[in-house]
Amino acid sequence: MKLRIEAVAIDSLMVRLFDAIDEANMPWVLAAGQRLGAVFGEHLVDLVPSYTTLMVQFDLPPGQARALITQALEGLQPDTGSGGHRHEIAVWYDASVGPELPVLAARSGLSEQEVIRLHSEREYPVFALGFAPGFGFMGLVDERLASPRLSTPRKRVAAGSVGIAERQTAAYPAVSPGGWNLIGRTPVRLFDRDREGYSLLQPGDRVRFVAVTHAEFMALGGDDSPLEALA
Repeated sequence: MKLRIEAVAIDSLMVRLFDAIDEANMPWVLAAGQRLGAVFGEHLVDLVPSYTTLMVQFDLPPGQARALITQALEGLQPDTGSGGHRHEIAVWYDASVGPELPVLAARSGLSEQEVIRLHSEREYPVFALGFAPGFGFMGLVDERLASPRLSTPRKRVAAGSVGIAERQTAAYPAVSPGGWNLIGRTPVRLFDRDREGYSLLQPGDRVRFVAVTHAEFMALGGDDSPLEALA
């Protein structure tokens, strides 16, 4: 860990713990978030964790905030507890809703079933939320599944679409543009205004994708409309 404190705005500082994305970072990020929340108390406006950093927004003089951050993170140790929540997210893996499923298989020299197995056998930490409300960046997928984003993003991607970009994976919470390699779709509602906290996923949570049949997907409320229907 290489702690650095960087100015972001007059009321915000960036706490940089690491320089590279790694699953092993998350226990440190979670522990830092807990300490910062405790030290800043009512003076903490917002705390935004990410892959290697935490952005701290406060209502204190910047110098005092910087001193509190240094105090909070002295002797920091990783969070060895359970961390966030664990989620099992059902996915119907099929080329009709995940057109890059056969592409990834061909590119990696695997069968489609092997791609599904590799994607669903891991438990992924949620690194950060971004791009759209409820969109959780997760990783790291097996190296054999790593794929660059599409050269031309789609104008409309269906809600629930599960995709891969480089070694990260995610599910789209709503219809939106997107350039990830789609391999399936989930019926799970990832963002809900009536849910406390709105987003199902939070940084530090862990996710296991579970392959389901088309019948199970539909019974769970899934929408099997092909992507072309969204054009």
